Parts: sequence; structure tokens; C-alpha cells
Amino acid sequence: MVDPTETVHIENVVASTGIGTELNLEQLAMDLQGADYNPENFPGVVYRLQDPKAATLIFRSGKIVCTGAKSIDDVHTACQRVFDDLRDLGVDVDDDPEVIVQNIVASADIGDSLNLNAIAIGFGLENIEYEPEQFPGLVYRIDDPKVVALLFGSGKLVITGGKTPSDAKRAVAVIIERLTEVGMAPTPM
Repeated sequence: MVDPTETVHIENVVASTGIGTELNLEQLAMDLQGADYNPENFPGVVYRLQDPKAATLIFRSGKIVCTGAKSIDDVHTACQRVFDDLRDLGVDVDDDPEVIVQNIVASADIGDSLNLNAIAIGFGLENIEYEPEQFPGLVYRIDDPKVVALLFGSGKLVITGGKTPSDAKRAVAVIIERLTEVGMAPTPM
């Protein structure tokens, strides 16, 4: 059987930073090649990068949100590229702005189908939301690590809210442990 913690795959890393300078977004959108600014739809400049593939949302306050990266390294590389691009335009950017990971979304696979009705009962209702008429997955709020896991009948998982890649692996381990405790451990493939 494949260890389900080894199936964890980072889908998206969201991080925030700031350059310590207020920005003229209209001018920035004209000067940054590939930037989009439509203040009627969104209050910031959307600046998409191809390498690494990520999108940055740049706000008038100088705050920047990076999303769509597939690793923490990619987030740091993308933010550094934005800092450099802004400096090239003559924008005063703090020397070494702190980049803070806000959320990591990861996927995983238990390797076996799951009976979500039985899990909802077995896990107890205090940390579970399961309304199959509204959403096909079971929402499981885990306290340690502090994440939210979506469990699907196929055995696929989505883990969100982590701050490090290890949070997702730990969450999968907690889920396997809980499944084992209630007699629903996945069977080997």
C-alpha cells in the first residue's frame, strides 16, 4: 500500500508581503508589462508571472499577495521578481521585505473509497460538517495541525489552511489515525 502521506501534493501557496511604499496603481499598470488594472472589478493590479507561474496582487498601500505558486520556494522567487521589477521602475522597495505564507492548499489520496456517512458518525459531529445535498465532501476541522480537510468518497483529500508543507502530511496522518480508531482504515491497494 502506498503511504497516503506520500501522496500529498501542494496545489497552491498563498503568501503576503509589503514593500513599505504607497503606489500609483494606474501608472504601475502601464509600466509593468503584462499587468492588469481594472479598479471597477478589483482594487489592485494583477501581475501574472510565468516563471515561476504565480499571480501577484499589488495594492495601493504597497501590500502584495502572491497566489498560485506550487511551492514556498516559488512564492519567494515570485515575490523577489516583483520586488526587482518594481525597483527597475524606480519604486522604493524595502531592502528585504518579509514574505509570510498565509495558506497552503494540498491534495492527497487515501488510496481507498470512503464511506462519508459512516465517517461523519464515527468521527463525531463537533469537528465535522457533512451535508451531501449541499456539497459532496465531508469537511473535517483538525486542531493539530490547524487545518481544514475535505474528504471525498473517492478517497481524495484536499487540505487547506496549513502554513508549511508538513502541515498537510500531518493532517493526512491524523485522518488515517482517526479512520483506524473508528474501524475504517483504508485497505491496501
